[in-house]
Amino acid sequence: MEEMMDDVVAALSDADCWQLLAEEELGRLVTHVGDVLDIFPVNYVVDGESVVFRTAEGSKLVELTVNDEVLFEVDHYTDAFAWSVVVRGRARRLSTEEEVEAADALALRPWLPTLKYNYVRVTADSMSGRRFRRGPEPDRYGIAEY
Repeated sequence: MEEMMDDVVAALSDADCWQLLAEEELGRLVTHVGDVLDIFPVNYVVDGESVVFRTAEGSKLVELTVNDEVLFEVDHYTDAFAWSVVVRGRARRLSTEEEVEAADALALRPWLPTLKYNYVRVTADSMSGRRFRRGPEPDRYGIAEY
């Protein structure tokens, strides 16, 4: 990972971002249609330099069909550090037999006992990530000498 800026915040490279994304399973997909923004939790896998998730028919699939521009965000924290990665990209339902067969081979299973027949791939146009060192807030005012 890149060096910490001021030992508190570090910008992450794209390679760092993909590595961190691959270590997690739950992210948030943000869609935008007209004046409406929606956010959906989705379990996912990283496939190369893209994110793949499954979904049932419904508002999420309709919204990304109307406007394929999405944000995908994942974060993680411990007592010592935290990180956040945001992927700005395009979401596309996988439709060819070859695409679906390849997606079926991924280690991607629904977390809920529901049928989800649609695979969606989010391809990054850009991404950003930050890593944070956690700790107590510094003294805001200092100690006044009297």
